[in-house]
Amino acid sequence: MIALTETRRKSRGCATLDATSNLEGKEDVVVRMLSLAIVLVFVSSSAVRGHHSFAAHYLEEESVTIEGTLVTFDYRAPHAWVHVSVAGADGAVQEFAAEWANPNRLARDGITKDTLKAGDRLILTGSPGRTASENRVHLKRIERPADGWQWVGRRRR
Repeated sequence: MIALTETRRKSRGCATLDATSNLEGKEDVVVRMLSLAIVLVFVSSSAVRGHHSFAAHYLEEESVTIEGTLVTFDYRAPHAWVHVSVAGADGAVQEFAAEWANPNRLARDGITKDTLKAGDRLILTGSPGRTASENRVHLKRIERPADGWQWVGRRRR
């Protein structure tokens, strides 16, 4: 609240208004509100940045199939990642990273952090990354031949 006080100048006989701030105790509230607003802007901008177009990073119209051994299964938001090692025709081993869905969505399909174990032999099918040297895939299908388990699209079989 701003209180205006009137003072009269004797020499000229005119009135002037002096604005004085009556924010005692309310300054903390203003500072807190401003701080909260800044934090919300940063949090929301990182959430927006996290939701990207897969087509910006992957060749969605193409498909590749990779067979390899699970190195790690990174089951966390915003997307789960499946890392497999793949032996090439020349015997050289490369690691590929397959970007999967959000863990909340995977959980609805019955997939948990324990569904895949290091050492599992997997067949991954998906869209290759736009930069081939990054060895990335947007996962569309995953199979574990040892027990016949598979996931296609958003459905577990």
